[in-house]
Amino acid sequence: MEVLCKSCKAKFKIADDKLPAGQVVSLKCPKCKSKIEIKTTVDIDKVASDTCDVSEKTFDFVEEGVKTALICDQDAGVREKIRSTLQRMDYHVMGAASARDAMKYMRFHVFDLVVLDENFEGGNPESNHVLQHLGHQPMNTRRNIFVVLLGNSFRTADNMMAFNKSVNLVVNLNNVDQLEKVLKRSLIENEEFYRVLKMSLKKVGRA
Repeated sequence: MEVLCKSCKAKFKIADDKLPAGQVVSLKCPKCKSKIEIKTTVDIDKVASDTCDVSEKTFDFVEEGVKTALICDQDAGVREKIRSTLQRMDYHVMGAASARDAMKYMRFHVFDLVVLDENFEGGNPESNHVLQHLGHQPMNTRRNIFVVLLGNSFRTADNMMAFNKSVNLVVNLNNVDQLEKVLKRSLIENEEFYRVLKMSLKKVGRA
């Protein structure tokens, strides 16, 4: 990786394997001693495929037509509230303990619904590996996944914020108890929005 010091404009290189992936690293410029911050990235495809075992496929025995959901939230209380809500809505629910697990599950199965905390696995919204992975999905796959992003700073059902985060719905964590009502309304709106497009794609064999 090539690094530029903003203070003295000096350039130098650091081997990628010397930097931790997906983090902000601080170091001193060897020339002027100014602080330099480097935001490293993660190879999403590598993380998703690393240690994947075909024997660990999810939902091998779910009947055709059954809706599936993935929960990515490490707060046990919140996770169980979401699980109960989705089960009442007839979803077959899976929980991911880590971003690696979530991406491994998504490698083998296209979930109808993904509920994701913006700070899942202790990261921040800008380096959320699961959100990045969803953003890399082909459009014909991504439009079939309804993504709910949870966070403390969101106003529930704020469409502009959802658009900004490239998700279908944002929900404030304080409103998790109302998730069923909000989610049902948003799912109906999403279905109406994509109905004509999906019908057109189906006619030409691209659905």
